[in-house]
Amino acid sequence: MKPARAALLLLAGACLPVLSLRAATPAEPVITPIPTVIESAGPAEMVSSATETTFTFRDQVVVTATNLRLTCDSLVVVAKRTGDPKATLGKQENFKSLVATGHVRLIQAEREALCDRAVVLPGEDKVILTGDPATVRSKDGRQTGTGPELVFFRGEQRIVVQKPRFVLPELKDLGVGKSKATPAATPPAGTAAPAESPPAPAPAFPQIAPLPAAPK
Repeated sequence: MKPARAALLLLAGACLPVLSLRAATPAEPVITPIPTVIESAGPAEMVSSATETTFTFRDQVVVTATNLRLTCDSLVVVAKRTGDPKATLGKQENFKSLVATGHVRLIQAEREALCDRAVVLPGEDKVILTGDPATVRSKDGRQTGTGPELVFFRGEQRIVVQKPRFVLPELKDLGVGKSKATPAATPPAGTAAPAESPPAPAPAFPQIAPLPAAPK
């Protein structure tokens, strides 16, 4: 069976949020938007109404979009449409929602997310990840956030995590009385290091006189 493939006309850069692990970060760099391409090993189904078109993809679904690669078992995409309501293929204006389920993995420039279900709501600039637990982490693995529900808000650099657990880079030792070790002096180049002095001899124990013999 030939894989199903759809190139949706809307550019994903206008609607897909950028995930972030930090509450306040600099603005994301401007990335040139590209068309959204969806492929699946199983058949795709398209159902249209006067105002919307629903695309359903199954089995090894792969989405390639602006600063995003998404894989999952099943994907349902709802796009708004205009033009002749009787036409089989209307004009797709923009995405209303994307719902990915089953082994969901989202990869972006510096982070990735793993979850059971991802709901992308472009009109609300929001992504909702749910799972047991849902996980988002940096590519270097030094920052990880997990929870049963993670909600990301595009443009606000804000994330709301239910029952959160974050793993962040290690802190230095801030214990009381801790001091930095003084490094040993390095001899100038071309000079030999001074020979180490032999250890001082251990002090001798005092000699104890023998006891006098008992009288006969």
